[in-house]
Amino acid sequence: MSIREKMKKWFSQRASLIKGGGEKAIEKQKIRGKLFARDRITSLLDNGTFIETDLFVEHTAKDFGLEKQKLAADGVITGYGKINGRNICVFAQDFTVAGGSLGKMHALKITKIMDLSAKMGVPIIGLNDSGGARIQEGVDALAGYGDIFFRNTRYSGVVPQISVILGPCAGGAVYSPALMDFVFVVNKVSKMFITGPQVIKSVIGEDISMEELGGAKTHFTKTGNVHFYSEDEDACFNKIRKLLSYIPDNFEKPVQLNDSLKPSKKFNIENIIPSDPKEPYDMRNVINSIADDSQFLEIQAGWARNIVIGFIRLNGRSTGVVANQPDMLAGVLDVNASDKSARFVRFCDSFNIPLLTLVDMPGYLPGIDQEHAGVIRHGAKLLYAYSEATVPKITLILRKAYGGGYIAMCSKHLGADIVFAWPSAEIAVMGPQGAANIIFRKEIENSLNPEITRQEKIDEYIEKFANPYVAASKGYVDAVINPDETRDMLIKAFDISSEKNEHLPRKKHSNMPV
Repeated sequence: MSIREKMKKWFSQRASLIKGGGEKAIEKQKIRGKLFARDRITSLLDNGTFIETDLFVEHTAKDFGLEKQKLAADGVITGYGKINGRNICVFAQDFTVAGGSLGKMHALKITKIMDLSAKMGVPIIGLNDSGGARIQEGVDALAGYGDIFFRNTRYSGVVPQISVILGPCAGGAVYSPALMDFVFVVNKVSKMFITGPQVIKSVIGEDISMEELGGAKTHFTKTGNVHFYSEDEDACFNKIRKLLSYIPDNFEKPVQLNDSLKPSKKFNIENIIPSDPKEPYDMRNVINSIADDSQFLEIQAGWARNIVIGFIRLNGRSTGVVANQPDMLAGVLDVNASDKSARFVRFCDSFNIPLLTLVDMPGYLPGIDQEHAGVIRHGAKLLYAYSEATVPKITLILRKAYGGGYIAMCSKHLGADIVFAWPSAEIAVMGPQGAANIIFRKEIENSLNPEITRQEKIDEYIEKFANPYVAASKGYVDAVINPDETRDMLIKAFDISSEKNEHLPRKKHSNMPV
């Protein structure tokens, strides 16, 4: 056979493989509102940059008739390319081929591209669309999942790992996304669950829809398993590109600096916070009043809404933000808020992204439900994450900072490099009303006019403790600043801390409360 004939045969074979399960299967995918796996890669990556690897890999299974089946690319497309000019590695499960089921060689392709991403120091993006383990391959399929989970764990903190759920992701398969840094979902397309509705019905006799069990909205608002929600795949890919602009290629490489743009004039920081300390407000408006171009990429916006996390730029520098949300439960810390913020703090610390903490909350949420849900253990995660973090840590106390919540929100005592406070800040063991009722209980009870006495004692407590100047006099607050100088002071604080050099005590690894 001549070289020309060999090339013709090769091109013919290649053309067949890139069609996946065939035109009919691709059309069915589109009818379900889903893109074909190769179209997803084309939509996500810069035009013409994708280089495929392992196109000709074939499964080696010999049981249950599988030996007679040719599965194009073994149901997963792998390779590398660019997003916004930056190198990335990617894999996309192809549901048109055996339902995207995972077997031994399918897993091998994924682990190979994960290994390449770690060696080359570039992010890995996984597009998940699979019916689960390939049953015909038995334990080989389970071994494949284990190999993937192992790499998810070993490469955690080495390169950013992004998972996109674009179809079913069931059973053991869900643990790879759970081990990755960020999970994206699409409405009416994404499905994540351990056991399906049929199994649940057979066990407990309860009917539940797929959407309610493991749909995109369920995970975005109830479980906290996902970080970004979109209405369609194109919007999802745009969010991935935006996220990548805030994070580095690997833990040794800094995030690229952007041009510094002033915040929008419509966010006037002096007019955002009400004069009444009991009145709520939206902390995101404060963030927008500080951030370059008033741009804030919020993460997990639908879950644990009493805490706000995400990325901004300050003077062109990518910065992670953790902020109480007074507009929801007064911004208290609870089980979910602690988990949400602690994980984000650890991501930022892993990839050397500085942290800005904005404080306005009355403490941890009280109640028997929280106690039984393990608020002690979960609350400790945030204390641990901040204490462990060695990136620049700047804290601003806007209003309330009471009790253990004051400590947990990156106080000086947990290693904050610089702590600012507005004149409106109240730093104390508890709120003035509660403190006065406890400290001056007998005086109030014995008073001829208890209400007047109570108010006098509340005012006395505020004068003595519930202000930033007492904490500043003890060195717990570095500077009391006016709201209108906030952005400038934060930029200068992060500038001086940009060369921060801090190391943890020598150890094998830490033991975070989980």
